[in-house]
Amino acid sequence: MARDPPAKTDPIIIVGSGIFGLSTALHLCRRGYRNVTVFDRLPYDESQYSYFKGADSASADINKIIRSAYGSQTEYQDLSTEAIAAWQSWNAELASATATDLPPGLNPGDAVFVQNCNVSFSTAETLPDWELACIEGMERAGHHDTQLATTDARHRAVAQEKGVAFAMDPFRRAARGKPNVGVVDSTGGMALADKACRFALHKARALGARFVFGEAAGALEELLRGSGGAVTGIRTRDGSEHRAALTVLACGAWTPVLLPALDGLCEATAGSVALLRVPRESALWARLAPENFPTFTWDLRSGAAGGVYGFPRDGEGWFKVGYRGSKYTNPLVQGDGRERSTPATRFTPALRDGTQPVGEALTGFPEQAHKVIKDFLDEYLPELAEEGIGISHTRICWYTDSFDNHFVVDYVPGTEGLMVATGGSGHAFKYLPNVGNWVVDVIENVKTDRPAIQAWRWREVRGEEKPVNNLMEGSKGSRALVNVSLLDESAVYSSTSSKL
Repeated sequence: MARDPPAKTDPIIIVGSGIFGLSTALHLCRRGYRNVTVFDRLPYDESQYSYFKGADSASADINKIIRSAYGSQTEYQDLSTEAIAAWQSWNAELASATATDLPPGLNPGDAVFVQNCNVSFSTAETLPDWELACIEGMERAGHHDTQLATTDARHRAVAQEKGVAFAMDPFRRAARGKPNVGVVDSTGGMALADKACRFALHKARALGARFVFGEAAGALEELLRGSGGAVTGIRTRDGSEHRAALTVLACGAWTPVLLPALDGLCEATAGSVALLRVPRESALWARLAPENFPTFTWDLRSGAAGGVYGFPRDGEGWFKVGYRGSKYTNPLVQGDGRERSTPATRFTPALRDGTQPVGEALTGFPEQAHKVIKDFLDEYLPELAEEGIGISHTRICWYTDSFDNHFVVDYVPGTEGLMVATGGSGHAFKYLPNVGNWVVDVIENVKTDRPAIQAWRWREVRGEEKPVNNLMEGSKGSRALVNVSLLDESAVYSSTSSKL
């Protein structure tokens, strides 16, 4: 059912300043909304979206993968093409900026997008159906020779001509006489996530958006309710009430905890991230540099034994490898008696407000994630172990999975004044520059017949539909952290091989 959008002068509250919140605030202001306020419990002005400074949201990261190809899901393929153009525009803005134009932590000439390609490869002997669909989908859309099969001689020649031959066999498999089966998306690469968030925050503020950060003034305590249960704003943890014509929950992995109506549609799930630090004097410093090494995914659709992804090293030498083959959960009983997966990181404060458990700080790293990552590195980058470079930092990163991997951007059924922008399912960050424009279209009920917006509508599993992600398995589920073997830091960091 169509809703009347707020007036340009009406107060609008966004809870959460990850990519959905930042992008929505930015595009609301661009559309002329003049009373937009974003609340977040994390002190992003202090942490500058750095995980190393205690920012524990999924958006607060070193880097995120950018890619265009999405197999048969052309709605995301088109959205990615739009996003990449916006990323390049942001780079151009930074290239022409002066120091006084930028917030702390950004310098003139910094990039927020590096187009160093993305390679999707696997242990398959021939190209899997997904990779073939990626090539076909981009070709049909007119993006010729952007998807390059490592097994195709003509594509290898095209890669040479484009200057991206380094991405065709970054792990030097052919030289070792080993299979090298994959597809390079030459349009892709990576976003420098923390810098990108700082830049988006700066741009939104420059257009008039207000940001309230902190565990007291910025943290949502409860939604305010009016007649008929309509949401009329929020109360923050410091007791202050903030009225709004529209409240948008964009709280990342906290969204399903804060909004029980999302049960069965979205759930907080954890990815596992390992960081290795490459010394400047290492022979791998140049080889793993962004100009010589792509972002990558490996056996992404192979269940618990696969699901690895990674990046070139950054300017500080951090080489990041992640695992989503098992998407872990942390079910805790909530105030209504139901279990919901609740984010828990090493930075999560052990606070209770009497109704909504905030969760306990997490120690340890999933043994399965460690094994898959270490086995992968031993097989594909044995040079790391040969140089004695091992895992020196780990992170549990909480995402919001929907049952079908589509985002959820819609008004909450039966609740006036409330929207959600969530369900990123591990692939939303690439849309930081542009997804907010689509969120505002939903707010204004315009152009809502487009396939992406239709896919993001409020929904439920229908009939015999097979979910991409099985949600709400509870504390008895095999992915619940309470049932998962966790390694302490000494076990994770003590070895440079996969043998513990």
